[in-house]
Amino acid sequence: MIYIELKQDFSNTALLEQAARLTLDTSTPVGSGFDFDLANADMSIVLTDDAQLRELNREYLGIDAPTDVLSFPSDEEDPETGTPYLGDILISIPRAAQQAQAAGHPVEAEVQLLVVHGTLHLLGHDHAEAAEKARMWQAQSEVMAKLGLSHIKVQDA
Repeated sequence: MIYIELKQDFSNTALLEQAARLTLDTSTPVGSGFDFDLANADMSIVLTDDAQLRELNREYLGIDAPTDVLSFPSDEEDPETGTPYLGDILISIPRAAQQAQAAGHPVEAEVQLLVVHGTLHLLGHDHAEAAEKARMWQAQSEVMAKLGLSHIKVQDA
């Protein structure tokens, strides 16, 4: 199940669930630990603000600046059901709105891109090294094309 928590207004959460589900259904996890059916895994998407992303970015990555999306992978299971928990994605809606305006596309498309990006991180993708980045950007492009948003690109991170 995909849980969505709104700390900021957002008009269409179904788009976020669609982006996450399509990413889970069509992307190949990277690394070990994914010996379960991703269709039955749980994850959370939190729509929040720059202040919370800045605080988390500082605490976990040592970067004292806001960012658009952070992912926190998990390898836990629900103790009662045994359902795997993939982790949490937090998105700054004000930052997404700024990026969407600068790129000339709707904020909904930007947030879908950030959900795809964050979900790929939960699946073990990274973009620290050139080969990893190429693999992640390719997976991201494939999902965005399936969403009908192939023209929306991630800002180079």
